[in-house]
Amino acid sequence: MRILVFNAGSSSLKFGVFDMNAHETLDQAKHIFKGSFDRFSPTGCDYRHGTAKPVLVAAPYGNLDDATRAVPGLLEQAGIGALDAIGHRIAHGGDRFSTATQLTDTTLGAIEALTPLAPLHNPANLAAVHVARQVWPDLPQWAVFDTAFHLTNPARASTYAVPKDWRARGLRRYGFHGTSHKYVAHRAAEVLGQRLRDMRLISLHLGNGASACAIAGGISIDSSMGMTPMEGLVMGTRSGDVDPGLFGYVQRELGLDVAQIEDALNRHSGLLGLTGSPDMRDVEERAAQGDADAQLAIHIYAYRARKYIGAYAAAMGGLDALVFTGGIGENSASMRRRICDGLGFMGLMLDHDRNMNVDLTARAAPQIQAYGARVNVLVTETAEQLMIARDVVSAVARPKGQGVRIPVAVSARHVHLCRKAVDALFGTGYELTPGKPLRQHGHWAAVERVALHGPKGSIHNVAILGPLRDRTQIEVSRTDSFALGIDAPVRQSGKLDETPQIRLSGPAGSLDSDGLIIASRHIHMASQDAGQMGVQDGDMVNVTLEATGRDLTFTRVLVRVSENAFTEMHIDTDEANAAGIQGEGAGQISAAATVRADTTLRAN
Repeated sequence: MRILVFNAGSSSLKFGVFDMNAHETLDQAKHIFKGSFDRFSPTGCDYRHGTAKPVLVAAPYGNLDDATRAVPGLLEQAGIGALDAIGHRIAHGGDRFSTATQLTDTTLGAIEALTPLAPLHNPANLAAVHVARQVWPDLPQWAVFDTAFHLTNPARASTYAVPKDWRARGLRRYGFHGTSHKYVAHRAAEVLGQRLRDMRLISLHLGNGASACAIAGGISIDSSMGMTPMEGLVMGTRSGDVDPGLFGYVQRELGLDVAQIEDALNRHSGLLGLTGSPDMRDVEERAAQGDADAQLAIHIYAYRARKYIGAYAAAMGGLDALVFTGGIGENSASMRRRICDGLGFMGLMLDHDRNMNVDLTARAAPQIQAYGARVNVLVTETAEQLMIARDVVSAVARPKGQGVRIPVAVSARHVHLCRKAVDALFGTGYELTPGKPLRQHGHWAAVERVALHGPKGSIHNVAILGPLRDRTQIEVSRTDSFALGIDAPVRQSGKLDETPQIRLSGPAGSLDSDGLIIASRHIHMASQDAGQMGVQDGDMVNVTLEATGRDLTFTRVLVRVSENAFTEMHIDTDEANAAGIQGEGAGQISAAATVRADTTLRAN
């Protein structure tokens, strides 16, 4: 399948053509053409093309419209024939668009309504879409959204503490650069030889726009950008974090209206506001010559990024890897060093020589941490166009499992005990009494019960599920965690490191144990069913529930495949209440897997 990808900005247009099939891994994808138009002006623009060493020439295209219309001729000159689809990068998709979406008049209207949330980006993105629909009227055109990757952020990360009626109008944190963060996370896992779902990563996309993203278990759990791409890190022309109180102050003291203040924070702040230049290369050069404003700007830039690294490591309960990308992240050894200095207390240290000699040829992703450091540090080019093409191919070729009915069961609070816990709670050598058999082969609910005790309250008559495990695991709902007074993390079953302690009590005594979690929603799936549905162990899929009256889709549902499993989706009581399910329900896999278990992302 041949996909043309557009990434349009107000003064530039990047595009590429990829050849890939749905069954191929991305290291098999062919990047067969790469081009970009930059610095539009009445006299023309710069044009680069080539997938190896780009060739720079002058081009007589003075605006985005003319450049987009020139693409068919350029592709023809390069010997590139028929296309199958076009993918467009769209900055803001709100909370509606979680996957690649075909562009129709209806979806375009919904995207245009989001323009106030991304005034620097969505208009240019949409301008390219409108021209492309005229130039290629018979080709399906798809949107891939920067915000989609971050829709997995929990409510505690995405909710502003503002009046309810504001929040009802869509005022929340969305996050951006999602396609970039998604790529570098996969690339880091590939380079380190680890499964992405087992890692805790921080991705730093540092360019004219800049953002940090915390990625745990393959999904975004927080991002520094918020409702708009203005929040968070210092950027080329954008301020990043500021006190909202400055709006009233500037209005009163300087006489500026809201539109003027927004324009200043978007277009005249950041590095430009601090130094007069939005380009970090200029700022670093001036700082080396003794310019005090430039020196201060560099300190602010690095300090803000370092604060986010510390905050996100705390949010994830640790850090396995930090990944730099974007123009500054890839090219500024001094900025990487400034950001990482002082983080040795968390096991993050750079090696001087490795940091100074980063080579990103052929999509390399070199490691630059000091030898023996606990946290890996990598540098990689991002590959947003490749990810957009992949998402379009996945959307066009929906998985075979679409439309297959999956039973949904509600999993109430329960515990899995180890031998030591049974001895402490029921007496040495005690054997639990199997009671009700469960659908999963060889599993059962014991006749015995235990109680849970937290700093706020206790929960009695908690079920025990057998057989015994090597480590005690306590599964509760979010509401249960508030009743107990303990903040239980959302984890996959068995991922118990650095989980909170809780006291369990039984007829023979009590036990303080870690292992308290809110189990992430998941599907137990028999191997035969997985083959039929086109999924594999470790995939994340979207499941739309049937006839609940709430039109609800659960995203990022983990697939756990085993030979003797009974195919069934498990959700907790809070999720069941949100879906209007009592007892049991059913759902359908409604979109392509969003995180593949073993996907390799290296492009040719």
